[in-house]
Order: sequence, then structure tokens, then C-alpha cells
Amino acid sequence: MSEKVVLAYSGGLDTSCILKWLMERGHEVVAFIGDVGQQEDFQAVKEKALAIGASEVHIEDLKKEFVTDFIFPSIKSNALYEGRYLLGTSLARPCIARSMLNVADRVGAKFLSHGATGKGNDQVRFELAFYALRPDMEVIAPWRMKEFLERFQGRTDLMNYCAQHNIPVDASPKSPYSMDENLFHISYESGILEDPAQGPSKDMFRMTVDPTEAPDQPEFVTIAFVGGVPVRLTTDEGSWSEPLELFQACNALGRKHGIGRIDIVENRFIGIKSRGVYETPGGTILREAHLDIEGIAMDREVMKLRDMLSPRFSELVYNGFWFSPEMEFLMAAMDKAQELIDGEVKLQLYKGRALPVGRSSPSSLYNKDLASMEIEGGFDPRHSEGFIRINSIRLKAHRAIMESRRQ
Repeated sequence: MSEKVVLAYSGGLDTSCILKWLMERGHEVVAFIGDVGQQEDFQAVKEKALAIGASEVHIEDLKKEFVTDFIFPSIKSNALYEGRYLLGTSLARPCIARSMLNVADRVGAKFLSHGATGKGNDQVRFELAFYALRPDMEVIAPWRMKEFLERFQGRTDLMNYCAQHNIPVDASPKSPYSMDENLFHISYESGILEDPAQGPSKDMFRMTVDPTEAPDQPEFVTIAFVGGVPVRLTTDEGSWSEPLELFQACNALGRKHGIGRIDIVENRFIGIKSRGVYETPGGTILREAHLDIEGIAMDREVMKLRDMLSPRFSELVYNGFWFSPEMEFLMAAMDKAQELIDGEVKLQLYKGRALPVGRSSPSSLYNKDLASMEIEGGFDPRHSEGFIRINSIRLKAHRAIMESRRQ
């Protein structure tokens, strides 16, 4: 009996060739398609996989769990890789990998396969998730295997293989860049974007309007949080509380107002610099709101510690360590830091910006009387003199040493 392998299948050129190639090696191939919000004709992809020879095709709707189990924890942790990237692709991979493993269990497969390249981040993200959750699973990564690389040295070889095996391929010209899409974002890289001095074309973007063409009137919305998690979005058009609907509504607002575009050069885990252009409309809105509610409800020293941990959290996500003991530790720390992060933030959405303009919280640490310049509010200004003198001791000592060295 042939051994089953679950293949992460997209319907594109690479994974279609891989599906047939795995069959040639004697495997029974179960095609897996994870719906994380990409715009795709899933039925057409399923029919193509079956036509090539897949024994089964599993299309798993992962959108809700992608929001609740991955996107919202990332927003709650203020995850931002290298201070700029909201980690859209990075967050989707462990969600997809977890579901692939569930399908493998259901069909009795001991092998998993994917079409990620040997230079990229996704191979790491998929496989670290596989091994963390099912150490006994074996992974077939064709783009790292000598026999595959010798047979397929480029797109021409893949196209010829498709012709040989009657595999239908898209006859349209190859896109001048590669794209990865999910509910959280769209990323664009490679091709013409490999020149970091070359700006993206105006018609490339799919998830947001050009900020210069966004409405000339600002729109005001309110986002409510409980424990650092978004629980309600309110606009003039209505209110959304169910997580997936709330996030989709944020995406629609971000699209309308041209919010969430970035163009960066980042550092891949394997040591290569990569240029990427990203659209993350709803995630950008939620991040701005979350940062603002923390300003009024989070203790200063807790915020300092959390801000030390957020970059590490982001690195773990980017590098593929979502399922790891260190991530469990950080998740627990983030949950603790967010216990009192409740309240509402009002934002102005306008031409590429999500600007907080008001906030309130039942956990507010803001004391209007203490902050006022008009009244004392229980604060004795005379105490500031001792505070200043104590903090000046080391500054005076440093100045004395510097002066003595000049003499």
C-alpha cells in the first residue's frame, strides 16, 4: 500500500507539479487547502487537484480561528516585526500547519509536504509547527531535495512537466511579482520588487484604495476592548461583535480609507534581506486603537516590561516558533499584562491614517485632577524638589569625573 502524504496545495504551478511528482514516487496524495481568507475559487482548485490524481481534497475554513487564535493574540501583544511589519504571512502559517496536521490524523497520513522554497521563511514556519505538534511526522520538502532540483531547474521545466502529464496551467503571463493573501494582509515580493529602489506600481494594490484617492471627509469609529481583545466595532453604519465579522468590517474601513500600506526591506530568519510591500488595513486600525487604550489603562512599569517582550514575541512569530515553550511563556505574560486593558477608543479614519481622538476605560489610571495645571489635586508640588535632587546625584557625580579628567 502506498504511503499517504498531505500536501499543502494552492493549485498553482509549483504545487500542481509537486502533487504529480509525489504520486510518481509512490505516494497517495491528499491535497489540503486552508481557507485563511484569500480570494480563491476553491471548487476549481479542488477539481484541478482531483484531475491531477489526488485521492482526496480537504478544504478547511480557518478564517474564524485565524482571527481568534492568531490575529487577536498578535494585536494584544503589539507584535510588529522590526518595528514595521504586522506579520500577516507569519501568523497564517501556524494556523494552516495546525489544520494540516488535523487532516493528516483523520486520513492516517505519516508524511506532510509543501511547496515552500529553500530560501524563504515559510519552509521554517511550516516545519517547525509540524515538528512541535507532531514530532513523529515526516516532511517532504521538494525544493530542498536533490532529485527534484535536478529535474526542475526553473519555470520552463515545470511547464514542460505539466504539458507531459496534461496538467492544466494558467496561460496568462506570469505576474511580475509574487503575492500571498489572507484575511489579515496581502504581501508582494520578488520579481520587479527585488530592486529596492523600484517603487510599486499604483495598480498593484488590491486590499486598499490609494490614500490620495480615499474619501475627502474623515470617518469616526469606536472600538471596544476587553482584556486587550477587540470585542466591538461601532460605526454610523452599525455595530459588530462576532470576531470574524468585526475584523472583516475593520478591513472594509481600512480599504475605504487607504490604511495599512508599507514598503520595507526586512531580515529573513535564514539571513537574507528581503524587500516586501504589504497591505494590512484592519490590523493597522486595531493596532492603533489597542496602543491607545493601553495608554490610559496600563501601568507604566508593566508597559515597560511588555515593550521589552513584544519585539521578542514578534521575532518568534516571524521565525516560526508559534508553538514553542518560549512562546507559551510570552503568551502568559501578555495575558497578564492585558488583564485590565478594557475600554473604548474613538478613531478618525482619513487618507491612510487611523488617528485616536478619544478614549475611556473602567480601568483608567488617568486622574484628571492630578494631571490638571489648574488645581493641586492632592499633589504637593514641593515634593518635586526632593525628587529632582535625588535624581541629579548621579548626574553631578558624572560631571565631576569628566571635569577632573580635563584638568
